[in-house]
Amino acid sequence: MKFIDEAIVKIHAGDGGKGCVSFRREKYVPRGGPDGGNGGRGGNIVVKTSASLTTLMDLRYRKHFDADRGEHGKGAMQDGRGGADVILTVPPGTLIYDHTTGDLIADLTDDNMELIVAKGGRGGKGNAHFVSSTYQAPQFAQPGEEGEQRELRFELKLLADVGLVGMPNAGKSTFLSLVSKARPKVADYPFTTLVPQLGVVVHKSYPPFTVADIPGLIEGAHQGHGLGIQFLKHIERTKVFLHLVSLGPDETTAPLERYQIIQKELAAYDPDFKKRKQIAILTKADLLPPAELTQIQKEFTKKKIKTMTLSSVTREGLDEILELIAKIVFSD
Repeated sequence: MKFIDEAIVKIHAGDGGKGCVSFRREKYVPRGGPDGGNGGRGGNIVVKTSASLTTLMDLRYRKHFDADRGEHGKGAMQDGRGGADVILTVPPGTLIYDHTTGDLIADLTDDNMELIVAKGGRGGKGNAHFVSSTYQAPQFAQPGEEGEQRELRFELKLLADVGLVGMPNAGKSTFLSLVSKARPKVADYPFTTLVPQLGVVVHKSYPPFTVADIPGLIEGAHQGHGLGIQFLKHIERTKVFLHLVSLGPDETTAPLERYQIIQKELAAYDPDFKKRKQIAILTKADLLPPAELTQIQKEFTKKKIKTMTLSSVTREGLDEILELIAKIVFSD
């Protein structure tokens, strides 16, 4: 399924039905009173969240949503039927904005949340409604009200407890495949991940938690270079970042230098990212001699950067990493 995280749509709730002008006409009742029924209410436009969705694709390719109008009232005191609602289903984590003003309307973070974003118009009253002691044969009825219409912008921010960041080919997708049932594409070349991936970690001692992997960042990402910067919004809600740094032989710069490059890109995107808890994960640790690995860790320690090591081949270090991030996620 194609990943879509923004969409703009125009919506129009249903108009209310007209009230009816009618008079009772039956045998032996030559001058029956007014019996015009009321018009039905127009259908609403409703947004509902569903955890089964992970994209806004359904909204991207359909630009207009119109709810049914209410039926007109009828004679014999018959009210018109209400128009059917239109339900727009979106993933949890969807923000809804008024596209004209830019105002945030709602942040739908939970499953099965519902919000009416455009109300259907009220049905008009039939002439039977206007009967009084001094006005016994009204010849008029109300028209129905118009339904609300507006233009909305939907923006999806994935809900994850842990965010994976790092340069391309740092091992983020491999890590996600090790700790969850997610099966992102894994290969030994940059930009394997082209869209955000979400996985659920089932831990033996803690409740399940979610991990988000975004495309790798490169230097200059905040200026539009590479792929990952456009997806950083998907880790804005995370409690902890795992910054994966590859120790593979193909790297041309030192691990600490690559770590600092990505930190600068994160800060350029959102200064608040500095306040988030972070752990540096040195991946492919099995490819280095122990003495060289220890020296690299000392360089991080001098900068007061907490590091852990991981070998995706032997899974060494994986349990300790999961234990630590679970403690952080469920610490409050």
